[in-house]
Formats: sequence, C-alpha cells, structure tokens
Amino acid sequence: MNRFSYLRAETVAEAARAVAGDAGAAFIAGGTNLVDLMKYDVARPSLLVDISRLPLRGIEETAAGGLRVGALVDNAALARDARVEAGYPLLASALLAGASAQLRNAATVGGNLNQRTRCYYFYDVATPCNKREPGSGCPALEGLNRIHAILGASEQCVATNPSDMCVALAALDAVVHVEGEGGARAIPIGEFHRLPGGDPSRDVTLRRGEMVVAVELPPPRFGARHSYLKLRDRLSYAFALVSVAAALEIDENLVKTARVALGGVAHKPWRDPSAEALMEGEAPSPDLFARVAGHLLRDARGLKHNSFKIELARRAIVRALSQAAAGAPQSQNAKSVN
Repeated sequence: MNRFSYLRAETVAEAARAVAGDAGAAFIAGGTNLVDLMKYDVARPSLLVDISRLPLRGIEETAAGGLRVGALVDNAALARDARVEAGYPLLASALLAGASAQLRNAATVGGNLNQRTRCYYFYDVATPCNKREPGSGCPALEGLNRIHAILGASEQCVATNPSDMCVALAALDAVVHVEGEGGARAIPIGEFHRLPGGDPSRDVTLRRGEMVVAVELPPPRFGARHSYLKLRDRLSYAFALVSVAAALEIDENLVKTARVALGGVAHKPWRDPSAEALMEGEAPSPDLFARVAGHLLRDARGLKHNSFKIELARRAIVRALSQAAAGAPQSQNAKSVN
C-alpha cells in the first residue's frame, strides 16, 4: 500500500475542494471497496478525504412523497428502514441480496453507487487492463471471462457493474444528487453509470471533485408486485452472474406499468424502456415475459466462457416477472430460488 495524506472533511464544500485540487485524491467513507483496491495496489491515492463525519446519514420524506436518502446511510440501515420496507421493498430486497451482513453495516449508499468492477484482471496489477492503464489491453476478451458482460461491452472492456442496489435504483427511476465546486447537480440513475466505449477507466459520470450527497426515490407505486432475483455461484457473499429487478403495476389483470433492470450483464445496470412498453396493456403471462426477455437480450453477445449467461438471463427475466406478477417476490433468506 502506498503512502498517502489524510484529511477529515468538515463540510461537503471542503471535501469537494480537496479532491478537485489533487488529481490523486479520493473520497473515503465506509472503505469497503477503496481499501481493497489500495491493498491490491490498484488504487494509489495521494490523499484520502474522509467524509464519514459529514451530516449525510438521514432518510427524509420529500415534498413529492418520495424519500431522500443521504449518501452516508449504510446499506443495512437503508434495507431495514420501515419506509423503505413498506414503500420500496424491491430496493430492500436488492440490498439484502448484496455482500454479507458485516459489509452491509459498513458500506454506504454513495460508496455502493461508485464501487469499481470486480474483474479479475482489473484487480491483478501484473496483467494489462484498459480500466487501470488505458491502451494496455483487455485480456478478459480472450481470457477468463465467465463473469463478464454480454451487453453494452466494447473492444476496450467487458467488465460488469457489481452492484445489487443500483439495479433496483435503476428500476425505480432514482435520481442521484451530487455536489462539487461547480455547484449541485441531479443525475438520473440511468445516466450516472457509463458504458465502457473507448474509455473504460471511468465508471461514472461524476466530474472531478464531485461527490454523491443523496439519492432521491420517487413516490412508491409498485407495492408487493416486485421481485429481485439474483443468480450466482453460491447463495451468499457472491456477485451476480445475472440479476433481475422487476416491478409491475397490474389493474384488472392488465399490466399498467412495468419496470425491468438487469445486473451482472453490463458495465452499468441494464434497462430498456422499449422492452417494458411491450407489457403495458397486456395480460401478464410467461409468453409475454419471454417476448420481453428476447427484446432485452436482442443485442447480447457471449464470450468464450460466458455465453451461458444469455440463456440464464432469459430464464431469470421470465422468472422474476412471473414472481412480480404473482406478488410472490424472491426471498433473500431462503436457500433456494423460488
């Protein structure tokens, strides 16, 4: 681990100013991702700006009837908040599907939004990686790529976003509030994360020195008709091979509104409103959900070791939408898939 300076910020403005003024500076709160990256010598910050004492731990109701969640609210507290459990059970379920209980107690909302990929090659500084060193290459294209992307990838990077929380936030149309020296911005969750394109070194659209201060959830609307289905190599403490956040509004046995977001398949949570539109006004059925899955995966491309994820994703989409339609969400405590 390299030597670094340390600053405990007293205000958001001080933290933003410190990071904006030092190209090697990084924010740190829970540290569940950054400290790992530092241990592996992937991240070598010259300055750590500690934001853990800032007043960003509140969960407040908004004037519109939604919730504003502070960036330093830990994942465990958010999952067990009564307002989240009642109004946003899809989000609570996704949070409980992630990591371990110990990590959920430390990991923050802002950190979860900003976490880096878990690609083997990104973590191994003995190998090339365009995300670490632009232009050095992507060995995952021809190497071990079982966990890698089937959607939205490029010749520069085939890594996937590891978050469960962000998949649910994508389905719920959350908005990320950020602040920096240039002022405050509100970023729709779908515009917060990036596809790799020609520059996979940047995972998010934050400007230098900007930090997440809150996430805003719109008024609740999906109730019990939701499911977060996470398929992985083991049932705890593992990242998704494929995950699906599904939510439906059904009136008189017809789908009024539909939301579907995928995790584990792309460099960002994957959502396509045109697939959701296929369900509106239709009676929920496995055949309908299969058409939706086909539309969502129409551009999917497998690599040597991960082509199985295309069929896995298709089946997961149908299952998660069927669970949501039946009001029988996937349990995150059960040791089997519903």
